[in-house]
Amino acid sequence: MIIKVRVLPNSKYNEIVSRIGTVLRVCVTTKDVKSDETNELIRKIIAEYFGVKLKDVYLRKGHRGKEKTIEIEGKSNEEIRELLDSIP
Repeated sequence: MIIKVRVLPNSKYNEIVSRIGTVLRVCVTTKDVKSDETNELIRKIIAEYFGVKLKDVYLRKGHRGKEKTIEIEGKSNEEIRELLDSIP
């Protein structure tokens, strides 16, 4: 399943904070959204939240921007959608 992520840099914690429509808002402690470190951190946060392995989370677009497109495998679309719907 493909999801959109909006990165909020320079936060105190690494966490998914909210959802606006189909876009997840994710806070990260790193300062530069363009860095490979931030991209890897986003993948880890998404993998942990959705209960999949890191190798099942792919950054498809937005390597150098605040808006990122993530593909999640390893769970059905229904399971992922249920988890998405539980985010306020």
